[in-house]
Amino acid sequence: MKLQLFWLALVFIAVKANPAKEGNNATIPALIVFGDSIMDTGNNNRLPTLLKCNFPPYGKDFPGGLATGRFSDGRVPSDLIAEKLGLAKSLPAFMNPNLKPQDLLKGVTFASGGTGYDPLTAKIMSVISVWDQLTYFKQYISTIKQHFGEKKAQDILDHSFFCCVF
Repeated sequence: MKLQLFWLALVFIAVKANPAKEGNNATIPALIVFGDSIMDTGNNNRLPTLLKCNFPPYGKDFPGGLATGRFSDGRVPSDLIAEKLGLAKSLPAFMNPNLKPQDLLKGVTFASGGTGYDPLTAKIMSVISVWDQLTYFKQYISTIKQHFGEKKAQDILDHSFFCCVF
């Protein structure tokens, strides 16, 4: 737990010390995130679970003051990393029903609040397990191939920033 907090603090310091402007990154095409509540940007909104945060006071400091399903009153680390990489101000949840194929090119988060390494934890809580996150990742790559071609999918696989936080 202490190590996880250390890394989280390091990410926040790096983001605050050197703010990025959207669109300045030419080498990393996308941010792909796997994890739990600290990285979830709304995947649990579509699940039959009690572990949701798409209601006030969540989101009060998020742009527009909307509760988007982030386990925070504002942005979460996946949003900050996406901004730091110059990809977007916020990273969409893979299960967002408004997600368009074009949105996938900058990356998504498969993270689900309440999950853990043990598949039983996810099952008990009715959230997305680590294995299911990997299954959704395969769907993500498949969708990229279908809409943008094999070459674009391979570029995303080869050059994206992959982040796993549990």
